[in-house]
Amino acid sequence: METLSEAIARLERTGFRDSFRPDGARLWAQAAERFFAPAALVVEEVVRFEGESDPDEQAILFALRSPSGDVRGTFTTSYGAYADPASAEIVQGLSRSS
Repeated sequence: METLSEAIARLERTGFRDSFRPDGARLWAQAAERFFAPAALVVEEVVRFEGESDPDEQAILFALRSPSGDVRGTFTTSYGAYADPASAEIVQGLSRSS
């Protein structure tokens, strides 16, 4: 079973090197120094994690890219009992790639 840090390392090796952080209703791409509306990003992969000893420890990792593909990175947030309402709103705005 892949850990969160292993999944991030794997995605970094495939080009998802930026880190997205929530900033209000937008995501901030740290390395690119750009803001994105969640709907403007494409979700390439979603990986869910649960704690081995506590199923309430839940995290979700998104591999995201800009439509042009010039910005690729990851966004991690919690879900379930520890979900952050602001991040949950951002997650609802993300679209799946086709």
